[in-house]
Amino acid sequence: MAFSSPVTDLLPRHPVIIGDQRLTRGGGARWAHVYPATGAVTGEFDLASPADVDAAVAAARAAFPAWRALSGDKRRDLMLRLAALLEQNLEPLSQLLTIENGSILVAGPFMVADAVQKFRYFGGWADKIQGQTIKTWGGPAHDYVEYEPYGVVGAIVPWNGPLYAATMVLAPALAAGNCVVVKAPELAPYTVMRLGELFLEAGFPPGVVNVVTGGADVGEAMVAHPGIDKIEFVGSGATAKKVLKTAAETLKPCGLELGGKSAVIVFADANLADAAKRGLSGAISASGQGCVNGTRLLVERPIYDEYLAMLQGISGHIKVGDPLDKTTFVGPIITEASLQRICGMVDKAQAEGGRLVTGGGRMGGDYANGFFLPITIIADVENQSSIAQHEVFGPVLAVTPFDTEEEAIALANSTDYGLGGYVHTQNLRRAHHVASQLQAGQIQVNGSGEAMAPNVPFGGMKQSGYGRLGGEAGLHEFLQIKNVWMNLAKLEGAQ
Repeated sequence: MAFSSPVTDLLPRHPVIIGDQRLTRGGGARWAHVYPATGAVTGEFDLASPADVDAAVAAARAAFPAWRALSGDKRRDLMLRLAALLEQNLEPLSQLLTIENGSILVAGPFMVADAVQKFRYFGGWADKIQGQTIKTWGGPAHDYVEYEPYGVVGAIVPWNGPLYAATMVLAPALAAGNCVVVKAPELAPYTVMRLGELFLEAGFPPGVVNVVTGGADVGEAMVAHPGIDKIEFVGSGATAKKVLKTAAETLKPCGLELGGKSAVIVFADANLADAAKRGLSGAISASGQGCVNGTRLLVERPIYDEYLAMLQGISGHIKVGDPLDKTTFVGPIITEASLQRICGMVDKAQAEGGRLVTGGGRMGGDYANGFFLPITIIADVENQSSIAQHEVFGPVLAVTPFDTEEEAIALANSTDYGLGGYVHTQNLRRAHHVASQLQAGQIQVNGSGEAMAPNVPFGGMKQSGYGRLGGEAGLHEFLQIKNVWMNLAKLEGAQ
């Protein structure tokens, strides 16, 4: 089959944006971006360097006093203007999402619309940040609390959802009055690069948002930089440990949104057709490369075989292939190395007793030049096996039977992760009970992704991170608390 060609004349040309300077090259190494569907290079550019980080931080610090002093209604209006620009650029941004990491084209409009809503939602908060007064004891006094921005926030976002993650940080951080330096990931840089251009086109003051496209050296320079007041990191737990170690040198606060091994619990009283459809689509969205995807399916034993048959049947009708084809539902894995790693995990799962139901190894033939894996379902997975305990980040489902409600809860909680949880049941008591017992930051009952809206808090427990993005809680992640106590006691001898 012939794969569609990416429209490379859409590609943004500025890997570094500092203040109002749109630089066509950074000071770092030459980088060739690879399109995961074909293995072909889409473009080459020079990445940012630690020196570019210094310049970006200086621009952000210079812009901060005026941005902080700008009234909330004016910050709100700028954010609404950016939302309108994003909406106007929906089609090219959707194509950039596909080009940069192989996301399916039909998902692009939803991702851009989500970014639009984030700026509209948090733009609405920009003029509503209020303090509070506190009744005190021990003598006459007036005590009040103020919420203030940190200053400069460093945002490090991943390749699997660059636009999604960047706007998840930028919208609340800017509404709170912070300036931002954001690192576009070198594996998937284009939408964040274009987003940086749109901020300037929307009229944001230079330096309020700065972009540095780069790899680990750029991220490390950001975390270590004394001019960055807080880091928001979205990525893997392994990298987060390095982030925290570096941030400790300056006692820099960090927000972490990390990986997951989210369980999908399917009880016998569930609507099986709906639970099977959601169980599969929720696991393979973003080609399985989503942090909150439900990739561990725990199924009550009386319906186990029937449910497996449904999953297998539905998977046979889902098209894997050209992400620019509007009939495709699953695209490629991000890199050759990632694909090889996932295939190794699938082989190991079978060696540890898992039963391969469908899928398996790399797709060949017309798909050989890209990084494609068919939808892979592994049944009878033991809970302590590697595939049940570690994040795969591909379209791979691990299915395990259970016998009781409490066993299902124990299995779901038995990993180091705690990002998401999914429960399928028609029993209201059970739904509330299981949701209350799951150790995860976001639980969905009879759902598979609908809760991921800008107005609700999102984040993890355990090794899935801490802090929240989204909702009022997400706004307060980027505000510091200041308490002011004023003595009102009359001084001796005062008139």
